[in-house]
Amino acid sequence: MSAKAEGRLYERVARDLASQIAEGRYAVGQRLPSERDLAQTYSVSRPTVREAIIALELDGLVEVRLGSGVYVKAQVPEQGQAGVTDIGPFELLEARRAIEAEACAMAAKRISDEALVELEGLVAEMQAENARDVDRAEDADRRFHMLIVESTQNSAMIAAVEMLWEARARSPQTQLMGVKAHAAGVIPRIDEHTAIVSALRARSPEEARDAMRRHLTRVLNSLLAATEVQELEEARARIAATRDRYTDAD
Repeated sequence: MSAKAEGRLYERVARDLASQIAEGRYAVGQRLPSERDLAQTYSVSRPTVREAIIALELDGLVEVRLGSGVYVKAQVPEQGQAGVTDIGPFELLEARRAIEAEACAMAAKRISDEALVELEGLVAEMQAENARDVDRAEDADRRFHMLIVESTQNSAMIAAVEMLWEARARSPQTQLMGVKAHAAGVIPRIDEHTAIVSALRARSPEEARDAMRRHLTRVLNSLLAATEVQELEEARARIAATRDRYTDAD
């Protein structure tokens, strides 16, 4: 069976965990194995496991308890069947980082002075809205990124980035990720957007590529931090190991 037929990687992990929950291997109220253990079991990355957990959370099968872990909430999905899935938020960001970094490099040689002024205006709008309405700040962020790719004057590049932003808007998994990110205080970073504009104004493809890549890498890392689930047992084990080490030294 092809990878396409089997579905996205996180979907396969989510389906398998949902099946085990339905069969009673993980009972209601029981904590799932740690993210690290699940990643090793399925031979996937921890972000993929996190995307799978978000899918299960959307279906009402699990709940995430910060500082404790992921617990089974129900044996069957709230709607009787698994909900609609889409591109996972982390794989979406990986694609954006690869494509938008190159778009930014391409735009550096083609962007107009008028577009640069508009980008500066969008950065100012983001800064103002960060303190008032994060949704509006993120809309300014979307327009900022789209203006850059439109400045490439490459219709294929524009279509690719438009598709990624449309996927971001429609994906239930990414929408839940956004809620978690807002709760954790993740907002558009003004310094990073200013650095991108500066690189574009310098007409340097290399600097523009690096500035965009650094920005989207930081966004990815911020979302990882915003959805981190620290299992209590692992924290206790680390504390106990540290205590034992100092006790032995005495």
